[in-house]
Amino acid sequence: MIAPARKLEDPSALSRVAPHNVEAERQLLGAILMNNETFFRVSDFLEPPHFFVEQHRQIYEKCTQLIRGGKVASPITLKSFYPADYQIADMSVTSYLLRLASEATTIINAEDYGRTIHDLAVRRNLIRIGEDMVNIAFDAPIDMPPRTQIEDAERRLFELAETGRYDGGFHTFSEALRDAIDMAAAAFQRDGHLSGISTGLDDLDRQMGGLQRSDLIVLAARPAMGKTSLATNVAFAIARAYQAEEQPDGTLKTVNGGIVGFFSLEMSSEQLATRILAEQSEISSSDIRRGAIDEDQFARLATVAQEMQTLPLYIDQTGGISIAQLAARARRLKRQRGLDVLIVDYLQLLSGTSKSAQGGRVQEITEITTGLKALAKELSVPIVALSQLSRQVESREDKRPQLSDLRESGSIEQDADVVMFIYRDEYYLQSKMPKEGSEEYFKWQAEMESVHGVAEIIVAKQRHGPTGTVKLQFDSHVTRFSNLARVDYAPMRME
Repeated sequence: MIAPARKLEDPSALSRVAPHNVEAERQLLGAILMNNETFFRVSDFLEPPHFFVEQHRQIYEKCTQLIRGGKVASPITLKSFYPADYQIADMSVTSYLLRLASEATTIINAEDYGRTIHDLAVRRNLIRIGEDMVNIAFDAPIDMPPRTQIEDAERRLFELAETGRYDGGFHTFSEALRDAIDMAAAAFQRDGHLSGISTGLDDLDRQMGGLQRSDLIVLAARPAMGKTSLATNVAFAIARAYQAEEQPDGTLKTVNGGIVGFFSLEMSSEQLATRILAEQSEISSSDIRRGAIDEDQFARLATVAQEMQTLPLYIDQTGGISIAQLAARARRLKRQRGLDVLIVDYLQLLSGTSKSAQGGRVQEITEITTGLKALAKELSVPIVALSQLSRQVESREDKRPQLSDLRESGSIEQDADVVMFIYRDEYYLQSKMPKEGSEEYFKWQAEMESVHGVAEIIVAKQRHGPTGTVKLQFDSHVTRFSNLARVDYAPMRME
């Protein structure tokens, strides 16, 4: 019989005290009580829970309430918020507050003291997360398998990293201007002179300036329009163009193309790889699956597959994940491999928290789109999220999608920086074929020839640029989008 696992305890750890600095807390609180302007030097990043001593938390919280209420926080005004017999460190409240004021640091040092207190609080939180990880791993609760525990620990660590920063706030205009010039310089040096990441589709790049960092780009269409195909085309083009240069600190900086993360919630990674193989080898994916290819085609497949081996394209095929899990995995990919573009196929297959789910699907979608936009800003990468359209498109004479056709459109339209629709007239026209030989048939045939292989990308919303329609070539045989050969670009004919 195997003995049950016991929690391991380090004897030396029992006597260890969590990191703290009581003297820094006292001097900072004293400085605030002496000069309330000190509070505004630290209030941007310092919160009451950051203080180690409980009574110091209370004092800072009461100071916060008074100062933000436009009142003076001093030993005299503060003592009235405590019971007459209340004591701190065996001293009356009045005596303790006056002692704090007498030990005050100068306002010049206040920010450094605040950062010390903040950093020690972050270290204590790290210890708490580590202890929880050990205890949960020992207890092995049935409702928390190891994978869930890992994701929960990652979420807590990244929350701590995100909230544990004091480098935010206002930037001078000169700093913003420098960033804008750096972006322009990068665009000048990049292929196609784009400020964003090239999609590999020239006309679409001209319309959008490439995929812009921190943007949430929603790509929506009815089934069979080619949403996933366009997403895989763009993912492949970006990964194939990837170039990086080493920085002085040893890190790699992307100078062209990018590292792509692809969340395929509907298709398996094998299906997605087959699609990309079909697109790039120009062999039908159905032929590849059925093995209906000859030796030359197989050799072409092998060559394309070999070229694709080293592509920085990473696929997560887990279905039904939550927005929190997706965010944790995206952060992990950025940390471990790097990340320049994130694609989600598709938005409606994500789930929110149980709380938002109880509020209905609209509230859940709102949480998902808000989470994706926040993630795009946090990771500083464009996120392309595919989306379904409602059936009301089919009931109209003109079946070109509109913003109102987005499912649960309120939050999607509001949170997205760019909304694009795919429309193919050929798809709808082919189902209206009249009787062969009739006059209507010849008209229909002429119309079919004019729209054959043409797809419209309708940019219905764009925060940073114009809206409009871009036409692309679409080969349905291999589900591949490419640049459309335009008459005005064609070479002059010689008679």
